[in-house]
Amino acid sequence: MADQIPLYPVRSAAAAAASPRRAAYYSAAGPGPGADRRGRYQLEDESAHLDEMPLMMSEEGFENDESDYHTLPRARITRRKRGLEWFVCGGWKFLCTSCCDWLINVCQRKKELKARTVWLGCPEKCEEKHPRNSIKNQKYNVFTFIPGVLYEQFKFFLNLYFLVVSCSQFVPALKIGYLYTYWAPLGFVLAVTIAREAIDEFRRFQRDKEMNSQLYSKLTVRGKVQVKSSDIQVGDLIIVEKNQRIPSDMVFLRTSEKAGSCFIRTDQLDGETDWKLKVAVSCTQRLPALGDLFSISAYVYAQKPQLDIHSFEGTFTREDSDPPIHESLSIENTLWASTIVASGTVIGVVIYTGKETRSVMNTSNPKNKVGLLDLELNQLTKALFLALVVLSVVMVTLQGFAGPWYRNLFRFLLLFSYIIPISLRVNLDMGKAAYGWMIMKDENIPGTVVRTSTIPEELGRLVYLLTDKTGTLTQNEMVFKRLHLGTVSYGTDTMDEIQSHVLNSYLQVQSQANGHNPSSALPRRSQSSTPKVKKSVSSRIHEAVKAIALCHNVTPVYEARAGVTGETEFAEADQDFSDENRTYQASSPDEDESTAEITFYMKGADVAMSTIVQYNDWLEEECGNMAREGLRTLVVAKRTLTEEQYQDFESRYSQAKLSIHDRTLKVAAVVESLEREMELLCLTGVEDQLQADVRPTLEMLRNAGIKIWMLTGDKLETATCIAKSSHLVSRTQDIHIFRPVTSRGEAHLELNAFRRKHDCALVISGDSLEVCLRYYEHELVELACQCPAVVCCRCSPTQKAHIVTLLRQHTRKRTCAIGDGGNDVSMIQAADCGIGIEGKEGKQASLAADFSITQFRHIGRLLMVHGRNSYKRSAALGQFVMHRGLIISTMQAVFSSVFYFASVPLYQGFLMVGYATIYTMFPVFSLVLDQDVKPEMAILYPELYKDLTKGRSLSFKTFLIWVLISVYQGGILMYGALVLFEAEFVHVVAISFTALILTELLMVALTIRTWHWLMVVAEFLSLGCYVASLAFLNEYFGIGRVSFGAFLDVAFITTVTFLWKVSAITVVSCLPLYVLKYLKRKLSPPSYSKLSS
Repeated sequence: MADQIPLYPVRSAAAAAASPRRAAYYSAAGPGPGADRRGRYQLEDESAHLDEMPLMMSEEGFENDESDYHTLPRARITRRKRGLEWFVCGGWKFLCTSCCDWLINVCQRKKELKARTVWLGCPEKCEEKHPRNSIKNQKYNVFTFIPGVLYEQFKFFLNLYFLVVSCSQFVPALKIGYLYTYWAPLGFVLAVTIAREAIDEFRRFQRDKEMNSQLYSKLTVRGKVQVKSSDIQVGDLIIVEKNQRIPSDMVFLRTSEKAGSCFIRTDQLDGETDWKLKVAVSCTQRLPALGDLFSISAYVYAQKPQLDIHSFEGTFTREDSDPPIHESLSIENTLWASTIVASGTVIGVVIYTGKETRSVMNTSNPKNKVGLLDLELNQLTKALFLALVVLSVVMVTLQGFAGPWYRNLFRFLLLFSYIIPISLRVNLDMGKAAYGWMIMKDENIPGTVVRTSTIPEELGRLVYLLTDKTGTLTQNEMVFKRLHLGTVSYGTDTMDEIQSHVLNSYLQVQSQANGHNPSSALPRRSQSSTPKVKKSVSSRIHEAVKAIALCHNVTPVYEARAGVTGETEFAEADQDFSDENRTYQASSPDEDESTAEITFYMKGADVAMSTIVQYNDWLEEECGNMAREGLRTLVVAKRTLTEEQYQDFESRYSQAKLSIHDRTLKVAAVVESLEREMELLCLTGVEDQLQADVRPTLEMLRNAGIKIWMLTGDKLETATCIAKSSHLVSRTQDIHIFRPVTSRGEAHLELNAFRRKHDCALVISGDSLEVCLRYYEHELVELACQCPAVVCCRCSPTQKAHIVTLLRQHTRKRTCAIGDGGNDVSMIQAADCGIGIEGKEGKQASLAADFSITQFRHIGRLLMVHGRNSYKRSAALGQFVMHRGLIISTMQAVFSSVFYFASVPLYQGFLMVGYATIYTMFPVFSLVLDQDVKPEMAILYPELYKDLTKGRSLSFKTFLIWVLISVYQGGILMYGALVLFEAEFVHVVAISFTALILTELLMVALTIRTWHWLMVVAEFLSLGCYVASLAFLNEYFGIGRVSFGAFLDVAFITTVTFLWKVSAITVVSCLPLYVLKYLKRKLSPPSYSKLSS
């Protein structure tokens, strides 16, 4: 019945008639080509109306009749603010930023990059000036250091506010108390920050200096000379030894290796751990001696510097030969800076230096990440500032605006400035450092590194986890599992059959060779040249294994001392979706067998190879079967060429490689001419096994309310299979595979089909995703966010980052990205919290991430335990520090109102500094050791994590509760002191301050949920410090500037009267809160307390 309901209320009968046609076209049920064409035409014709045809975002839309058409939900479009409203709501910030960017661009106008001609060994012949070859990772220089650091600090509202307050103390009329009471805390914060930045900057300077002063051998007419890395110029001939870093981008001219090639390690450039083979320019490699490089007249033409590290176009020309020699240069002739020579000694000519090298051009400064908790505290700080202004205005109003009221207003602003505590930033920063240290010292997650110490609380607020597949959920260790020849399939248990077949075929060949029987070798050759003849299984296995043995990137490295060491990184598994991995084999290895026959072998992904191989009826089906088993597939094929075909190909290939414009396209076109009607040899399947404990970890994260999205470059079938085997998608769950869409109309229909599914996982390919995001971004994200799991396959690195950014913008929830390869870096940097795994693909992801782990399963403990603790502790610490400021400001307000609204400070000089530091700092900071749930409990019940994402530990509600507590306690302490000590009024400061310190220590004890021995030490240490310091602080216990002769009377403090009255005030201020806490725990206990009891 549901199928007969029209999708939309339609405008006309014509449109109504078109609707079934459109559906028929989309389900590919058209009777023939004519119908298909008509349907496609219909779609194109209607795409104009799609703007007016909104996607249904809820079931009610189906019940709407025609009159409701215009009221159907559309994608939410935010109303643009205009004029003054825009300026106030952030427009001023936008304008300032734009102006600054424009000024920077004007000051640092980049020169245009151009292609260049570089003469060998002649830097002086360079027509243009090129940048110095020095590495500079420093943020500042001598002149910009202080202004830069100060700007970074004072762009925060909190710090800027305190700077203004402190500066106001230089104005005599506004001066309240001593200068150091304002400048000491601010100076301490700035000193710590400047010292930390200075140390980091000095370390960067030392690292740069070390790199820039590395010595290299430079080849000159007079022989070898030693030069510093920073003194290398374009055109220099540089010798780089084995295991030495390549100092600049070079073209590879000569090597000590006989083969004319060498290996380099590129893990510092692209994050890949496998070695890359580089080939020397044959013209210079053939020269008899090293010095002959100066006896020839040659130059390199190089394209302009660019970002792409995987491509290069250039030519090498030798002018003094007849005719001139031209050689094409490609990526295999280059040695990029920051890579390491792994074999032999190499000589290269420098083509790019400094800022123009590929490695520097690809280095982007990652954005500074600010945690959600910091943003929330910043908002609360603004609310406190508002309260401060209101309180000051009320005081001046009650004064009746007498005298110079504006001066009094400013004095009140200064008196109550402790409402906004400067110690908030210090405590939180120290807390973050402590959490980072605890994470790195956790023995249950060894090898974890905290690289960004500013956002540990984010680990406790995550809603979306976006993960890579290969190397993250899987081990990236390929195990050869299946060889399929079309009619017969071999698995791990039948590999010995393959061995015996191969052995037999080679013994047969050997016996033929020994017997010199040409007639028996003839059928084999005719078989391979005419594949239509049915071959024996043995010969087909022999052909397939030979193809696999020849067509790969594995190259044995011969070293004098250690025999043969093979580079065992099989490119077969790594590059399963790129069909560039080809080997041109001029002849097969066995000379007797390969007479004049030339065989072209090729392998690649089934998507690319299915159009290249001859017609067959099994490839597609078997690829699907293997993918469903979770195997990664590769198709292997060959083609036999005649001598003429090969010579024709060789000449066209050489010609294409020499072209300067569109070289890549021309070479691809020539190679493509060979890739036709190839004989399908076999299909291979390798398994990438899951990492340890992936299933329980994903289940734990799902129970914690975290939605997991898998973003992978792999094919749809493999991605779906891994999603099922890893339990990312539960066995009972439906999977909706989003059909491939290419146009707006198809996307429209497919999204509506998906919207009608409930509680099913979504699998979508990168191409379809691109189309949907172009037209229906909001709708797609909204639908996808309702899914329990999402799998995006065939994703490029930029698409991964784009998905993360979309999720952040649309949901406003916290996202975490986790990956292990260089292709995951952009996604990791785009997320609110990036986690890198040190894997087989190198350390690039872990170095770019905020947190680095060694195994995927460690993420469970990192979020459930450390994320929870960091967030809960910071929330408690932040609010307690605010409470500490609010309570003393309330006492000041009460004191001023009693003294006829005089703007006189209650506590002088050191008392104010000591209150925020030595007297209460240790107990308050000991809150970073508090925990509400034991780690074992947090992991056993991941559902507890759901509460954290709601942000209830720090909200306006909890903040208001703390404000009320502060007002109550401040009022009690001050009025209590005034009422109980009327006779000894001169001692009011000593009395109220002592009660205040005791109250703060008791409040810390009330806030703590799990006691730690250091907390007890901190409490008693602070109390001891206060008692010990009483003897030195007698001058501060007077009122206002004049002490009224009220020096601290030690005899008075030791009296029973003093002690019981102070105790009484403290009890009245704290006891009700203890009672309330007890009642709350009894009547409405938090979820975790039920578990722990």
